[in-house]
Amino acid sequence: MFAVFRACRKRLPPVRPRVLASVLGLGALALVAACQPGGIGGGPSIDGSKPVPVALLVPGGSANAGDQVLARSLENAARLAISDLKGVKVDLRVYQTAGNPDIAAKVAAEAVSDGAKIILGPLYAQSANAAGLAVARRGVNVLSFSNNPQIAGGNVFVLGPTFENTADRLVRYAATQGRTNVMIVHDPDVAGQAGRAAIASAVARSGGSVAATGSYELSQNGVVQAIPDLARKARGSGASAIFFTASTAGALPLLAQLLPENSVDPAKVQFIGLTRWDIPPSTLALPGLQGGWFALPDPGVSDRFERRYTAAYGEPAHPAAGLAYDGIAAIGALASQGRSDALSVSGLTQPSGFVGVNGVFRLRTDGTNERALAVAEIRDNQVTVIDPAPRNFGGAGF
Repeated sequence: MFAVFRACRKRLPPVRPRVLASVLGLGALALVAACQPGGIGGGPSIDGSKPVPVALLVPGGSANAGDQVLARSLENAARLAISDLKGVKVDLRVYQTAGNPDIAAKVAAEAVSDGAKIILGPLYAQSANAAGLAVARRGVNVLSFSNNPQIAGGNVFVLGPTFENTADRLVRYAATQGRTNVMIVHDPDVAGQAGRAAIASAVARSGGSVAATGSYELSQNGVVQAIPDLARKARGSGASAIFFTASTAGALPLLAQLLPENSVDPAKVQFIGLTRWDIPPSTLALPGLQGGWFALPDPGVSDRFERRYTAAYGEPAHPAAGLAYDGIAAIGALASQGRSDALSVSGLTQPSGFVGVNGVFRLRTDGTNERALAVAEIRDNQVTVIDPAPRNFGGAGF
């Protein structure tokens, strides 16, 4: 069986520089063609009278200073969540992966040998895939911080917000506003292609149509050269909305400037973004994005977490930190039910979901997730929520 796992892991291609795209709102998602870590469909038995042994895998120990910041923030958020649990104790043990898949697999196996009943983390897609493979046959589930649906399935769940979830939320809202004829403008890289596919699928599910698609080279000159053709497609297709995959750190600012200059009026054609348009805040001042829509977690809930974290640790939380809090919150909610199989797949995928610091969320049986998101519009250089995030599943917005 080890040979099978090794062969499976070898099929993973090299990963570009590691990023946590949708959590950061930067859009560049390092997707990999990961194989599924064995569908076990179960989970370990836990003793409700004892603290729940949880292994937290963080990217500390690498030469990347950013990984150290991430590791600290994830651990801090997890401990903050533990302090909020009522009637449940968690025995949290922290393992450093150095952001390396081989080390992640090694420490995941070590954690289970140490008694862990569930693994929280790792962050990066290849590391999460490797950790899942390492413990799949030992009946332990992995709640990774990745936002890459390609590694989800079997005993691996992704907690990070996915393109599919964001696209569904925005497309459904757009349909209620009569914006059903959508042009997709996407980055040409793997992340852009994944975003294009997510938007197209969401449009099809909503009963709308993809009026046109367009792309560009990932350079300033490439975007400038592509603008005339993109503008012609937008005007000639009859699109009532243009959905961008580009991030604020990439092509978005240039697209927002040049498309209106080429007779694509955002007052008539709704601009919609797959990524966060409020990070950094300076993006909100772009003239071409005024009136534009994007999705974000419930601002009231997430702002409370930010204030609590800063008060507790004297520094702002990393944008990914809330995922660690959410993971502990889910584990605590399940353990409080007193069931020995609380951490099984059936428990983790309970339809009612969980309450986290970014709003309500639930895990799907395919390992992906569904998160409640608000729809926001940029008005007068500020974020205005125009459709609030649902507070439970089954209501408006889902």
